[in-house]
Amino acid sequence: MKLTIHNLSKVFGEKIAVNQINTELTPGVYGILGANGCGKTTLMRMLAGILRPSSGEILFNGTNIQVLDERYRDILGYHPQHIGYYQNISAEKLLLYIAALKGLEKTQAKKKVEELLGLVNLLEHRNVKVGKFSGGMKQRVGIAQALLNDPKVLIVDEPTAGLDPKERIRFRNLLSQIAYDRIVLLSTHIVSDIEYIAKEVLILKNGELIQKSTPQMLLAGLRGKVWNVQSEESKVLHFQEHYKVGNMVKNMDGVSLRIISDEKPSANATKEVPNLEDLYLYYFDEEVTRYGVS
Repeated sequence: MKLTIHNLSKVFGEKIAVNQINTELTPGVYGILGANGCGKTTLMRMLAGILRPSSGEILFNGTNIQVLDERYRDILGYHPQHIGYYQNISAEKLLLYIAALKGLEKTQAKKKVEELLGLVNLLEHRNVKVGKFSGGMKQRVGIAQALLNDPKVLIVDEPTAGLDPKERIRFRNLLSQIAYDRIVLLSTHIVSDIEYIAKEVLILKNGELIQKSTPQMLLAGLRGKVWNVQSEESKVLHFQEHYKVGNMVKNMDGVSLRIISDEKPSANATKEVPNLEDLYLYYFDEEVTRYGVS
């Protein structure tokens, strides 16, 4: 099973949202990482068949998804970034309704809904109205609806935004569990969502695919570029102005700074083991909010 993206671009007026992306995906979890506005959602919507590319094509097992049309939708599961629910309907009835829209036969739908409510740990809440659910529970309903047709391609766009750490971990574990025979694309700007489950990470910047590799290989390329600097408090602003500072902690000797830089930032700097948060800061030039040290 293979999803091929060939010379894919999307233009809105004078803005190039996605620019000449080429890659190939096979079963497993792929994390699409990038800052807000980098083209992640536009790419996901094209992969879901909602937006037509301005140029290029998307192939599933060698056939353009626009040619496959309904046959592609039959093997596609999609969890959009923003999803609206009927608030006065139970989780079970909502999923049965969506199953009917997807063309599942009634007996099959009931069996599948039962299975998925168990998978997303909502069986005991099956008769609770969705309007009473927490954000995390609604996200679990969202992934359940995306899995109703047992998709071979599952696309989830920013699924953990706004969730607490416990819900995010539960969601990541669920995606990892179901990915063994599916192509799963997870779009996010929260690096911890993909650090442990992604087969490969695709890094998007200004609509372009600038890197695609395993997390391990990407981090290997960052070795020697992450530093710890012990600084006097009076010099912290200097480092913030001239370097990317990923973290700072006040201690007995001043302030400990975690700095991402190609060059050694000071004579007393020592090398640190890089993580995906360092990788994010290395590739993206957005200004990091400067919090006071306390």
